[in-house]
Amino acid sequence: MEYVAMLGLVLVLIAPLLVMYRAQRKGRRVKGAMVVNIVSFFTFCILAVALGMGGTAHAAEATGGLTSGDGVGLIAAALVIGMSCIGAGIAVAASATAALGAISENEKAFGKALIFVALAEGVALYGLLISFQILGRIA
Repeated sequence: MEYVAMLGLVLVLIAPLLVMYRAQRKGRRVKGAMVVNIVSFFTFCILAVALGMGGTAHAAEATGGLTSGDGVGLIAAALVIGMSCIGAGIAVAASATAALGAISENEKAFGKALIFVALAEGVALYGLLISFQILGRIA
């Protein structure tokens, strides 16, 4: 019974890819794939809950004696790294496209352009360092 359920879940997850492939081969737009993807995702979630495939976690054993203040620190560390990576991604997207445009016009601008891209990537590293400091205070 479990093998049949797992096979069904795999088919539900593969269905959007099949719909997109068939639509592309026929030269149609793949708007229907979005609907199939959403429906298959929720179907997968419902079947996973109904068949009991999710495990249970016992919070008392998993926390290892952490307090609620430590939980807020963990959330802060997650937010710091997440937001800094999002900001770095936006900054790299803007600076890298400008750098490529500058390099295409003048090849001598490569070093200067590389510095600006590296500075934008540094934002993510600073977020990582701050999250390590927050986690160091908790432990």
